[in-house]
Amino acid sequence: MDTHLLRTFVAVLDHRSFSGAAKALGYTQSAVSQHVAALEADLGARLVERRPVAPTPAGTRLLEHAPALLLRLDAARADVARLHHAQPAHLTLACSAAALTSTVARALAQLRAATPLLGLEVRVLAREAVIEEVLTARADLGLVDGVAAPSDPLPLPDLGPTTTLAAAEQPLAVLFPTDHPLARRRSVRLTDLTQAQWIDAPDTAVPLDRLRAVCRTEGFRPRVRHRGTDLHGLAALAASGLGLAALPLPLAATLPGVTAVPADEPRLVHRTELVHTAHPAEPARQLVDLVAGRAATAR
Repeated sequence: MDTHLLRTFVAVLDHRSFSGAAKALGYTQSAVSQHVAALEADLGARLVERRPVAPTPAGTRLLEHAPALLLRLDAARADVARLHHAQPAHLTLACSAAALTSTVARALAQLRAATPLLGLEVRVLAREAVIEEVLTARADLGLVDGVAAPSDPLPLPDLGPTTTLAAAEQPLAVLFPTDHPLARRRSVRLTDLTQAQWIDAPDTAVPLDRLRAVCRTEGFRPRVRHRGTDLHGLAALAASGLGLAALPLPLAATLPGVTAVPADEPRLVHRTELVHTAHPAEPARQLVDLVAGRAATAR
């Protein structure tokens, strides 16, 4: 399967337009049509309906595989490119909104103090984007977060030749408006909140599909959808009574207008993991060592 054809196919369905894909890729519309037709001939199946543009059942199935295939190819290209470029005195850390823990922040400060000329960039992104940044060498390290049973790793996708390191485990909390009856509780059971109204905020709070999975329920249905990485905006929605959200307790306790109540039953923790390639650059390797040491001390 030609990866150029596969990228064109994905672009057509992303834009729901052959002309839109052509503009995004810098091709002519005729070339885009030829690419899709060649891919269909290769696979022996019609993949795209033309009017309107939409995936066929076979196209839908291919779309389930395409992003991971293309990402792994980009990751392989980036990994080879690292061998031919000098290691810069710069460190780029990509992290999801709730993943930058005090453990990692102190390790960053320690690294910066030891190497004053080190350039440092921190990017706050969606969880999936964090992993993509690391695999494609746009970031040296990534911090991702989620919920899991204590000491269990996060259920991350196949990352190829990369390494993950537990950076922190923290109690999980639910955000309530300060005047909510449950805000006065010492703790709440997640299993009692499955039918409550929730805010769907997959790039900031714990994703609701993950809560449904760990609690084995069809509940946790969203009342409001929040997109982006703005934690204070999420807190404002929760403070207004528009829905509940789950966050790590130390972070949740700092947000204005809400009360963070520890969550239990099932017993879960908010876990942060550091993701890096198998052969990180020197500044990244130093930060990994610092985080590992601080995480071990915290335990």
